Order: sequence, then structure tokens, then C-alpha cells
Amino acid sequence: MLRDSIGKRSAIVKNTIERGAVKKFAEAIGDAAPIYFDEEVGRTSRYKRNIAPATYPVTLNFGIIPDLHLPPKGLIHGEQSFHYKRPLFVGEDIYCFTEVKDYYEKTGNFGEMGFLVISRTALDEEQRPILSEERVIILNEAVRKGMLV
Repeated sequence: MLRDSIGKRSAIVKNTIERGAVKKFAEAIGDAAPIYFDEEVGRTSRYKRNIAPATYPVTLNFGIIPDLHLPPKGLIHGEQSFHYKRPLFVGEDIYCFTEVKDYYEKTGNFGEMGFLVISRTALDEEQRPILSEERVIILNEAVRKGMLV
């Protein structure tokens, strides 16, 4: 079922790192660092511009993988990690996609559980990697059985 999705990718989606959205996100997570919104601080920083918080990519559109139909409820967030080549710059356009890296199953105390490993990547305009994110989505036995129907 989900093993057939390994290697499938979404189309590339363009995202713009918008100043207002970055400021709202920084406020929402309680991080008032002026590097995110104060233009003067951005200009005098080592980046010469404002940047987005490290977890800002959770707000971006990384595309939809065709034929990967996960249920809207019952999924468990396993783990997530971000790996940056450089920060996201406020005002830049980036190009994002999602790929299924792996799917495996394990038996635990609550039955058979599925582990879906998803990679999300952001590229700059020259198609150079900016960041990658890996996340593990856990499907409990009830969700797995429901997907088989």
C-alpha cells in the first residue's frame, strides 16, 4: 500500500518568504528577535537582510504527492528535523517539493504500526538546496486497517 509510494514526489511549488507572514509567525512562536522583522537590524546583520525563524518552513507549501491519500485524522507526528545550508531570506522566492523516502512497519504494544518517512526540500532560484526537512508520520493499526478498506 504505502510502500508503493516510496520515491514519489510532488510537483515543485513556488513560495515567497513574505515579510508580514514571517513577522506573524515569529510573534506566534514568541520569538521577538529583531532579525526577523526589523529592516535596519537585517541590513546590518551578517546576512544583510531579514531572515525567517528556523521552523518557519512548516507554513510553506511543499506540494502534494499524487496518489498518496492519508486520512485527515488519526496520524501521529513521530519526529521532525530541519537541515539548513543557509537561512530563508525575507522577500525571496523558493521552490519546494515533497518526496516519500521510506515506509516500514513495526509491531508494538498497540498492534502493527506504519512509519512513513517524508522529505521536504526547498531550493533557491538556481535550484541549489536551501533546506531539507525530514518527518516521520506514524499510522496506528486502526488507521492502517482503515486505509486498506
